Amino acid sequence: MAKGNCIVVESNPRGKFCEGIVSGTPYPGTIMQIKAATEPVGGRFTYEAYNRDADGNRPQGPLYILREDMLQGKAATAAYADGDRCFLYCPLAGDELNVLVSAAGTSTGDSKAIGDLLIVNDGDGTCVSTTGGPESEPFVVMETVADVTSTGTLVWVRYTGY
Repeated sequence: MAKGNCIVVESNPRGKFCEGIVSGTPYPGTIMQIKAATEPVGGRFTYEAYNRDADGNRPQGPLYILREDMLQGKAATAAYADGDRCFLYCPLAGDELNVLVSAAGTSTGDSKAIGDLLIVNDGDGTCVSTTGGPESEPFVVMETVADVTSTGTLVWVRYTGY
């Protein structure tokens, strides 16, 4: 599962790379947002896992995807520690990425098919299958995945821009 061993897999990424301070212990591929009412540290904002009012709500600003910590040689499967310097990517429509997809309440066995749309899960920043009437469906699945776990599996997606 996943394409390659990095979060940004686009051969010519057109989005914005940025850095910050991480809040919590998220894994690369998590959708992040700027932590509200938190002053910058050394000119860098603090980022936390996506936390809106409901799954699939529009983000409060650009969509930030947590990247692997390449400066310390960490893999895309290694979690950040609270307070670490973090690396993020703001995609543009069409960019290909690996994002963390969870099974949305089931322990295992959730599957994804090519073309499935994903929404961002409120509170933990993982992506889940579209349910209800979301405001935003930012990702389309680009690979068949047979067994997504509840903790999350990196899945190859394309950013839709919506």
